Amino acid sequence: MTYLKHLLSAAAVTALFASAAVHGQYPVKPIKIVVPATAGDGSDVLARTLAKAMSESLGQQLVIENKPGAGGSIAADSVAKAAPDGYTVFLGNGSSHGVTPGLYPRLPYDSVNDFAAVALISTAANVLVTNAAMAVASYADFARMAREQPGRVTIASAGNGSLSHLSVELLKSMAKLDLLHVPYKGAAPGVADVAGGQVQAMIINIPTVIPLIKAGKLKALAVTSAKRAASQPEVPTLAESGLAGYETLAWFGLLAPAKTPPDIVAQLHREVQKALARPDVRETLLRLGSEPSGIGPADFMIFIKSEIAKYSKIIKDAGIKVE
Repeated sequence: MTYLKHLLSAAAVTALFASAAVHGQYPVKPIKIVVPATAGDGSDVLARTLAKAMSESLGQQLVIENKPGAGGSIAADSVAKAAPDGYTVFLGNGSSHGVTPGLYPRLPYDSVNDFAAVALISTAANVLVTNAAMAVASYADFARMAREQPGRVTIASAGNGSLSHLSVELLKSMAKLDLLHVPYKGAAPGVADVAGGQVQAMIINIPTVIPLIKAGKLKALAVTSAKRAASQPEVPTLAESGLAGYETLAWFGLLAPAKTPPDIVAQLHREVQKALARPDVRETLLRLGSEPSGIGPADFMIFIKSEIAKYSKIIKDAGIKVE
């Protein structure tokens, strides 16, 4: 019996070392990044830029799988249910892991407990823009016009329940402005109508409107980040403009299924940091209006929880519902 116990013990030790060896060799096959957006979207470009850099460092391909729709929940659900082995990860964002949990209380997954946070990749400020011909030069001018014409100043969003919409609702609430919200089916048509003068203003992420701001077709009044955006350093923040504490961000981060081994999560975090340190990657992100971050699992999860709490409150207070 003692000999049998010895054999069993030896087998257990062998299995343990075999398991450690497998983890030590990670990755031994391609890693899939599930992106909740269509090919060519800004977040898709970001994911492909990161994937190229990480592939070169890891010696294994990181391949992109695009799964747009339902505020990122389709893509998120597929990753939440994937094997926790480090070979399927998710490009989470301010919609999928900020807004969506408050909009859809019956999601088929838990936005916090079904994921392991890996790294916050980057953040991008949103920006309050108006048509270039609109007779305002600052947020103060815009707010004055809105107060003089309650319920008549129009402001677009990328859709009911979008981060763009919630940024509008937070502005209305904090500044006590009566603005007429005009939801669109996506950012592009809303931006086009603001540039064309059919709608007066919009809050949208900077990467989407940088070309039109530079072309003089849109006027940037204020950004929504706590500090000025690197891509638009001349544009003040809403906090500087009189709305202390106002902040909404478009952000992107890497998440894995819950129970992914901590050593694999740590390795992926290190690889994200290495990629973000590359000048070509930083240049691409900054060109997209996105500022590199790289914070790790613990702080990233704290950030996610704070985002969910913030947007859930805005959704509840504004009575926002989606069909």
